[in-house]
Amino acid sequence: MPHDFLLLALVAGPFLALTALRINAAFVFLSLCLGQVLVEFVSNDMNSFMRIFAARVSPIGNSTMQLSLLFVPPALTALFMIFSMRGRMRMLMNALPAAATSLFAALLAVPLLAPGLRKAIEVQSSWRQLDHARPLVVLLGAVLSLVFLWSTRKRQKANEDGHRRKR
Repeated sequence: MPHDFLLLALVAGPFLALTALRINAAFVFLSLCLGQVLVEFVSNDMNSFMRIFAARVSPIGNSTMQLSLLFVPPALTALFMIFSMRGRMRMLMNALPAAATSLFAALLAVPLLAPGLRKAIEVQSSWRQLDHARPLVVLLGAVLSLVFLWSTRKRQKANEDGHRRKR
């Protein structure tokens, strides 16, 4: 049961931060996707690189390295995007990508946790339900993020000559 609370915190924490700080969740979702690409393609090389310098630097665990690669891009994006959402309607629309981002972050982070903690979370029924919904979370998160980005782009006004000019 305490691990259910941990899973709830893993999902609710990012959602509350994204909505309360008015961070554009679509950008954070796409940054999370970038973080997953880094984990897949860079983490093994980073660990090899760190082992070369292990005599001089304290070794970093594989789990820590992967979690860092996963969360640094979305954390930086969130930092740069604080208070970027304006308007009540946009903030309400932002809640859907924020929910998808939070669920996706939990889905990506739990398998990278230390083995004992990972196993304790993975045996919970709430984790199994979330894991079964993985394709839906990814699909809806990607589609919602793209639609949100497309709908919030700045429009250009036409001048008297019919040419477009930036606002």
